[in-house]
Amino acid sequence: MDAQREELQRIISTLANKDDEIQNFIETLNHTLQNVQINTAKVLLDLEQEFGTLQTTLDEMKDSMANKIKQEQAYKSQELQNQLTICSNALEGSEELLEYANRTLSTKDSEAFTKAAKQIKDRVTMAPAFRLSLKPKISDNMTHLMVDFSQEKHMLKSLKFLPVPRAPEVDPADCLVADNCVTIMWSISEDDKKIDHYILEYRKTNHEGLPRIKEEKNWDIIDYIKTTEYTLSGLKFESKYMNFRVRACNKAVAGDYSEPITLETKGFNFNFDGTTSHQNLKVDDFSVEWDSSGGKGQENKVKGKENKGRSGTPSPKRTSVSCRPGSGRSNRDRFSGESYTVLGDGVIENGQHYWEVKSQKDCKSYSIGVSYRNLGKFDQLGKTITSWCVHINNWLQASFAAKHNNKAKAMDGQVPDRIGVYCDYDGGQISFYNADTKQLLHTFKTKFTQPIIPAFMVWCGGLSLYTGLQVPSALKSFQKGNGELSNSANSLITLAQ
Repeated sequence: MDAQREELQRIISTLANKDDEIQNFIETLNHTLQNVQINTAKVLLDLEQEFGTLQTTLDEMKDSMANKIKQEQAYKSQELQNQLTICSNALEGSEELLEYANRTLSTKDSEAFTKAAKQIKDRVTMAPAFRLSLKPKISDNMTHLMVDFSQEKHMLKSLKFLPVPRAPEVDPADCLVADNCVTIMWSISEDDKKIDHYILEYRKTNHEGLPRIKEEKNWDIIDYIKTTEYTLSGLKFESKYMNFRVRACNKAVAGDYSEPITLETKGFNFNFDGTTSHQNLKVDDFSVEWDSSGGKGQENKVKGKENKGRSGTPSPKRTSVSCRPGSGRSNRDRFSGESYTVLGDGVIENGQHYWEVKSQKDCKSYSIGVSYRNLGKFDQLGKTITSWCVHINNWLQASFAAKHNNKAKAMDGQVPDRIGVYCDYDGGQISFYNADTKQLLHTFKTKFTQPIIPAFMVWCGGLSLYTGLQVPSALKSFQKGNGELSNSANSLITLAQ
């Protein structure tokens, strides 16, 4: 009995679910039917408007061409009328002279005859009738204004509904990824002549190859692109790859998407590591500020970040393309004493990387550089053999210097608002640039024997960090053109122990 009740309950549940499905389907059908009525009225109105526009255009063309015919008629009529008037006047004069000559012929007085004959002769010589051209100036031909619209009629008869645009073709080889910009280029079939615009969609991903059906991020959309290429600029490459797809649109409908492509977007991503910071520094992911209160209230926040960092899979944005996930974090002691330092949470073990740092305008003292992971908690950047930096001091006596192993090299020129750091781990090179002009400020040449970490010092001010950047093309060209930078006056050769 109980088993039968359970089975009947399952049947009831199944029937109820099926009823819900059918009811939802009926609602969908009704909604679709309603949309058919609405969309039909819409396209009929559009058809009426298009034919009305076409008829208006034909009427305007007809009026214009008829006006041209009437102008030609008026011109020819006026010319012929002028010629007719001249000829009529000449004929009237000739007839008068002929009558006078006939009267003179019957004159008996020889002296009067001679005198009249001479006058007649002179008048004949000057008579308009003998200087007239007896050929019409204007032809009566109007065939040059005839029309033949047989071809146009054929075109009108071939009017069709707008076709759905074909999917554009995107070749990854034609696309360019450089300077945190991505230029996408595509082509369209020559048959699609009524394309109004294109829609470009993109999204960031950490999966190589074709885009997955279910992605954690939605597509971002760039609409109303009028050309067959588009450049996305100012991107932060916080993921390893980006997916792209394009669709063409005419007046009525958007076509199918192109086959999606995946482009590699390499960038060095890391944050400030609040677990390493001095207690007088207030640290967020991409900013650090001097906090004279001694960091009260920060302890709980740091502990929360530590616990978060130890559980789950580390975020891809916290690692470089050449780093082990989470390798920048450690259980090291926080910096203390006069070492107002904070490290980055990304470790560099190979490759070329680039990031930028901007200081607050009122920042009194700060350093930007790299160090080994074993930098002591009381060590200051540039004062050990395991750290390299540029140091800016705006307090009391202003200074701008490159520092390493407790040696400083003063640098000329104005301190940039934004400093770029270029690291070539395999080449043993750390270079600092004006991030805006890409002018080289200083280069350290060394041989790294351990992984290095971005390092920062702040006193009475703050810094903003910009990561997810590619090595700028200008820097690549500079490095290639200068070759061995150890011969540069702006370089300092060191050997890290």
